[in-house]
Amino acid sequence: MKADLPIIELDGVAKHYGVVQALRDVSFALPQGSRVALVGHNGAGKTTLMKLMLGLIRPSAGSLRVLGEDPSAGVAGARQRLGWLPENVSFNPALTGREILRFFARLKGEPASAADVLLDRVGLSEAARRRIDGYSKGMRQRLGLAQAMLGKPRALLLDEPTTGLDPAVRQELYEMLAELAGGGTTVLLSSHALEELEGRVERVVILDHGRVVADGSMTELRRLAMLPVRLRLILVGDAAPDWVGGEAQRIGPRHFEVLCSQNEKMAVLRRAAGDPLITDLEVLQPTLDELYGHFLHSRMEITS
Repeated sequence: MKADLPIIELDGVAKHYGVVQALRDVSFALPQGSRVALVGHNGAGKTTLMKLMLGLIRPSAGSLRVLGEDPSAGVAGARQRLGWLPENVSFNPALTGREILRFFARLKGEPASAADVLLDRVGLSEAARRRIDGYSKGMRQRLGLAQAMLGKPRALLLDEPTTGLDPAVRQELYEMLAELAGGGTTVLLSSHALEELEGRVERVVILDHGRVVADGSMTELRRLAMLPVRLRLILVGDAAPDWVGGEAQRIGPRHFEVLCSQNEKMAVLRRAAGDPLITDLEVLQPTLDELYGHFLHSRMEITS
């Protein structure tokens, strides 16, 4: 596979189950070392897309290439370079964490020591000799993450990877994903936890009823959505400056919030920074939750 080719590439991909259209004309490409979030409501097509990339199902139309191969062709070498974490992790409850991970290490041609290193990395070294039936949901999820990361995969597909994880482990997960991406691994993850994705992925693909309704970085999505920026002002006294007047909303004794367009933002910031009545300010850009709601609402207006 040439270095300049996308790791994952979809062109007009569709998937039908009888009259049900799970995916419709999906096209995008993921370069090497990218971290991309796939977001959408339940039934939007996220898991179907990942199953297509794994070669577990075939597209009804369009073309799909993963690591330069057709994933449904069952090329063993290509599959060994993929890491996969399903939404619902399930392991043989009679085996220990170490036995499970060493088994998967053998399947990927990795030494047993690689399994032990990953068990430590996901915080399961002390529980490695315990049977899976004694693991909590969060521990099983961490074991699934370790399994997915075996063999330094070229592409890592994660379906709701933070389910059941406490905040500290979630932070560690995103640090590991950043490290893998820095080493050239392409990371694609689906998640409903939109608030935790900001600053942790470089790109967001939004699905709605099997279609891509938005695709880009947070900066690009904000530019496309044209949602207003919120400026939160902290004042010296109780009264807002005359220039904010009717545009401001009081949110506390000395706190006001002003809405402005992306194009007006810098002019308003300069004016606020030079106003002696304002002691501090905070810029609140549209969140991923707000952008997600905007693009889905826009899609509903177009189709209605």
